[in-house]
Amino acid sequence: MTAWLQLSTLIVLLFSTHISHALPEAHTVPGGIAVLPLGISEKPPVVRFKKRKVMVVQEDQQWFAIVGLPLTTKVGTHSLKVKIPGHVERKITFSVDKKQYPEQHITIKNKRMVNPNQYDMEKIGLDRTRIRRALKHWQDTQDIQFDFIKPVQGAYSSAFGLRRFFNKQARKPHSGLDIAASKGTPILAPSTGTVIEVGEYFFNGNTVFIDHGQGLISMYCHLDSTLVKKGQLVKQGDTIATVGKTGRVTGPHLHWAVSLNNTMVDPSLFMHPKDRPNKR
Repeated sequence: MTAWLQLSTLIVLLFSTHISHALPEAHTVPGGIAVLPLGISEKPPVVRFKKRKVMVVQEDQQWFAIVGLPLTTKVGTHSLKVKIPGHVERKITFSVDKKQYPEQHITIKNKRMVNPNQYDMEKIGLDRTRIRRALKHWQDTQDIQFDFIKPVQGAYSSAFGLRRFFNKQARKPHSGLDIAASKGTPILAPSTGTVIEVGEYFFNGNTVFIDHGQGLISMYCHLDSTLVKKGQLVKQGDTIATVGKTGRVTGPHLHWAVSLNNTMVDPSLFMHPKDRPNKR
């Protein structure tokens, strides 16, 4: 294909309002996902956003970058660095729109879960190292299942992105979706993947991490029991754990988080619209 035809194809894609259902939904706001066409090439492009490697998948002979946008992303124009083997590196720009997330105020009876002591802080430091290592995990594969199912039956109790206050003290925004359910309710793998970490954490309680490929990692927290082991392959719909109330909680529920290019994004963007919480 000539360079002119490649450029024409790219222009058509950029202004197209339809993206294949096989890809996650684009929602270019802080905490959302950008789905950006990269054109046609024999080999997959290498893409980076803010120095982090980005997922690249092929759909209908086109390459697409699937980019997680941090909640701290500023509104306006941003760019990706795109390198195709044998070609000069180029940039692709895109716009991020404004989104205002509401506040949530929570009262925690166990004050150590708000203001940990020195011993707790040592544990928290070790936890953070393990969590960061899991979220940075990268598995090269094109076999990625984007159509996630809801991992547990229950009502959504806390939305993604909430600006949180514990005992009137400001904390980081809510990085996942909370689903309220009775203790012991089965939790299902929403998509095929490999278990890369299972452990107990100060804030998150009993937790499982699943790698779905190319930096797409899902996390399941506050579990009562874990039913999988590190290195285990799970398929969509397999039972991986049960709902609990371990870690920093006010009652039994699942905290479900999804990380893309080491960035927490709204898990509902990978779900069928009928299974999502209230409209954004």
